[in-house]
Amino acid sequence: MMIGCPTEIKPQEFRVGMTPNAAREAVAHGHDVCIQAGAGAGAGFEDADYIAAGAKIVDTAEEIFATADMIVKVKEPQAGERKMLRDGQLLFTYLHLAPDPEQTHDLLASGATCIAYETVTDDRGGLPLLAPMSEVAGRLAPQVGAWTLQKANGGRGVLMGGVPGVGPARVLVIGGGVVGTHAAKIAAGMGADVTVLDRSLTRLRYLDDVFGGTFKTSYASAGNTIELAQAADLIIGAVLVPGAAAPKLISRAQLADLKPGAALVDVAIDQGGCFETSKATTHQDPIYDVDGIMHYCVANMPGAVARTSTIALGNATMPFMLALADKGWRQACLDDPHLMNGLNVHAGQLTYYAVGKALGIDVIAPSVAIKG
Repeated sequence: MMIGCPTEIKPQEFRVGMTPNAAREAVAHGHDVCIQAGAGAGAGFEDADYIAAGAKIVDTAEEIFATADMIVKVKEPQAGERKMLRDGQLLFTYLHLAPDPEQTHDLLASGATCIAYETVTDDRGGLPLLAPMSEVAGRLAPQVGAWTLQKANGGRGVLMGGVPGVGPARVLVIGGGVVGTHAAKIAAGMGADVTVLDRSLTRLRYLDDVFGGTFKTSYASAGNTIELAQAADLIIGAVLVPGAAAPKLISRAQLADLKPGAALVDVAIDQGGCFETSKATTHQDPIYDVDGIMHYCVANMPGAVARTSTIALGNATMPFMLALADKGWRQACLDDPHLMNGLNVHAGQLTYYAVGKALGIDVIAPSVAIKG
């Protein structure tokens, strides 16, 4: 198989879809790999690193899309990239289709087969290709939240850990999954007073058992959520419904009840955001003010630490990429139902229920698409 990796063109996206190690593994399996010139530079990988791994360097994305059987990326294909996808081509990347009807319709029209990192599962009910970036984003969230809280940035001017005689910032983390757990650990490590909300009592028991002395836990009822939000200096939105649009947990009207200058960090923005006033921003212009509440809603937070993120993502995606290349996507999905769960689009048909429900599009089962 010819595997192609273009340079990411989303604003301030410095990650790359394949590391030199991944390219080396693919070549060792008998595949051809083509990398766009400069694709790895933002993550600290030079063209020479890919050449040493056995890959071919090409000048343009057009060459990648024209020749590759499988396109491996990080972020969802942008409008210009979607125009280059073709019938029968395989796309393996993050998609986040539920809040993005324009991308969804373009992918359906392309005739390509699209497997989304964020809906591939594992035998423990986890999301193994989302987890590495969730870990990175979770650990970044208190860091960027602390920056947003600084007075010069419009925040309350509260120091996360406080100082002797002055209490620490109060941090509310909504969602106790991978993002929320890592966010809570880092925020608590910065000295903040941290509470994690979740609707799963099993998850709350786990967090309390493992981290009971580090941060507090509470049940995420609507009333409890807003009560704790009113007392918070920093609120981190860390909810996830796999493949679906994120639920809105704080409305615009409720912003008036929050502390003036409080900061909202919406890690769920890739899935539409979990605050009603959330809108995607970039690393270049990351924060904005709504009714005196500062919002940080960067849609590719892990891109800020591109080298760490690229290596972590590559470690997770490599086995699936090799399975798709070695067996072809149909057989690879038949052999691995968890990889089959990643199938979102095939030959003009939507194959992921949560996306269809969010966008009002008819869906066929992935097992049917594979047989077709």
